[in-house]
Amino acid sequence: MEMPEYAGYDGLGLAELVGKRAVTPLELVEAAIERIERHNPILNAVVYKGYDDARRRAKGELAEGPFRGVPFLIKDLAMPVAGWPRTSGSRFAREVVDTEDGGLTRRYRQSGVIPLGKTNTPEYGITGTTESAQLGACRNPWNPGHIAGGSSGGAASAVAAGIVPMAHASDGLGSIRIPAACCGLVGLKVTRDRNPNLPDGYDYALGNVVDHVVTRTVRDSAAMLDATGYAEPGSPYPAPPKERPYVDEVQRGPGKLRIAWSCETPSGRPIEPEIQAALERTAALLKGLGHEVIEKGLGIDYRALFASRAAAAAANFAAGMARLIEQVGREPEEDELEPLTWASLKAGRRETGADVMRSLQETRMLNRKTLAFFEDIDVYLTPVLGTPVPAIGFIDPVNLEPREVNRRQGRTFPFTPPFNFSGQPSMSLPLEQDANGLPIGMMFSGRYADEATLFRLAAQLEKEAPWKDRRPQVWG
Repeated sequence: MEMPEYAGYDGLGLAELVGKRAVTPLELVEAAIERIERHNPILNAVVYKGYDDARRRAKGELAEGPFRGVPFLIKDLAMPVAGWPRTSGSRFAREVVDTEDGGLTRRYRQSGVIPLGKTNTPEYGITGTTESAQLGACRNPWNPGHIAGGSSGGAASAVAAGIVPMAHASDGLGSIRIPAACCGLVGLKVTRDRNPNLPDGYDYALGNVVDHVVTRTVRDSAAMLDATGYAEPGSPYPAPPKERPYVDEVQRGPGKLRIAWSCETPSGRPIEPEIQAALERTAALLKGLGHEVIEKGLGIDYRALFASRAAAAAANFAAGMARLIEQVGREPEEDELEPLTWASLKAGRRETGADVMRSLQETRMLNRKTLAFFEDIDVYLTPVLGTPVPAIGFIDPVNLEPREVNRRQGRTFPFTPPFNFSGQPSMSLPLEQDANGLPIGMMFSGRYADEATLFRLAAQLEKEAPWKDRRPQVWG
């Protein structure tokens, strides 16, 4: 393979070349490594390089999955890889090394991919920007002066730059969709427990956090979910089964959908005019494709919903930190955690058992209103961000006061959290760009366990408003 061709293929395309023996897995790994070495000094997307491991695996027997021989990157957060560090973006965890693969890591290997490194993440994945004292700022390939999003910013930056065709990502309050929107990618937050982290993982966020990938094409996202998204024996809350493979859904038309769209924000503050205009153009595009399109907000009490989750989220973080403290063997020092992390840990340690149970009960009741909205709506459309992609430093968890970090995050990322709370699938698609050429992601949220409808609609939009030929400043 000529080196310039590599970045033009998606994951399934590269695997097809391997299957035809037009290229070897080792040649693909070397192509990815060359791009890491060339682009990472600008982007800081890859924070651990497992090159020797990747080369060894590329020369050996690989699983006969849909992505056999395809280079892959894993987020440096809550995803164990045997023999690799897992810093979680924190100075406190910088010495942690995992002794064996996690459950989802094993599933990725079974899909045929070859992990060759770990990607940048903010400290414990807390913020929607990937900037930390331990790993530094991850930059956007479209404009390196701007954020790549978070907390899967390193994954999105690497995929958008053509280093790998797809990478592992996770989403607790928007951490797949936000970086996908910032970097012009497809980013699906799957249904709760669609990709289980059992049998060896803890439920770090009581069902809020899910794992999947960021990709450049819809079909790669579908094929990877087919490979990884099945119930683990003993899963306490497995997601409802799919009707057929998701790669088949991509080939099917969506039919006429009833789609609601809204710029409704939790604060009531209007979104930026450029984002509003992009949203309205997307609604018009959907109408032109024959869908029934209405303007209608979720109509939920956002303030009550977010407040209901606070105690459980804080205590859950403290519990996760307690496990890490046991592993490290000591409490963190003052300079080993960022201000927002310290504040989160202290808040979590103050919560009582009664506080946590009431929090879970209130959230469960409020989620019913979100789920009920979809009784007569197939898909709900909003932007992912309420503003253009911010500059590096605007949301700075290292140097800003925690209250100011959260204020700026609330303004920038107002739309994603409700679907983590309710467990519904929600997807960012790179349909628009702003006046400066930065991506604008549109978010499509579906009924519980209905990834199929989102894949069918996404494939239709990918055909009608294609994005695959757009190229960022840092590319290939």
